[in-house]
Amino acid sequence: HEIRTPINGILGMLQLTLMAEDLQADYRDNLTTAKNCADTLLRLINDILDLSKIEAGKMEIVEDSYKLSTVLNDVVNMIQIKAKQKNLDFYVEVDESIPDALFGDEVRIRQVMVNILNNAVKYTKAGSVSLKLSMEKQEDNVMLKIIVKDTGIGIKPDDMKKLFWLYAIPHLYL
Repeated sequence: HEIRTPINGILGMLQLTLMAEDLQADYRDNLTTAKNCADTLLRLINDILDLSKIEAGKMEIVEDSYKLSTVLNDVVNMIQIKAKQKNLDFYVEVDESIPDALFGDEVRIRQVMVNILNNAVKYTKAGSVSLKLSMEKQEDNVMLKIIVKDTGIGIKPDDMKKLFWLYAIPHLYL
C-alpha cells in the first residue's frame, strides 16, 4: 500500500487537472501522457505484487457477484484503443448463453483478459487480435473460456502452462 497510495494520489490529481475546461491543448496532451504513464506504472506494480503473492502461495481469490458485461466493456474499450493505434483489427465474440450475472473473482478475470490481450496487441505487428468468450456448464457453475488469438509471434507452449493458473476457478450463476 505504501507504493500504490502515492501513485493513486498522482493519478487523482492528474484526473482533476484534466477536467479543467480552459486547459491548453499542449498541456492537456502532456497531462494525458503523464496519466497514461502513471496508469501503466500502477498496473506494473500491481502485477509484481500479484506475482510475489503467487510465488509465496498467498494469492487470495476474492469471490463476489459481478456483471460480465461490465468487465467485458471495460476490457474491450481499453484494448480497442491500443489495437487501433497499431492499425490492428480487433474482434470480439461472446457466447450469448453466458449469463451476465456471475459470482467469482472479477478482478482476476479482468486482469487475465487485459494482460493477455495487451500482450497480443503488443506482439502483433500486423493483422488482428480476437477475443472469444464461451462457457462450459458444470452443475450450478459456469466455467468461462477465454480464448485470445492473434497474428503475432505467439506464446511458447511451455510458457502457456505458467500463465494459466486461474483456469480452474468456477463462476456461479446468480
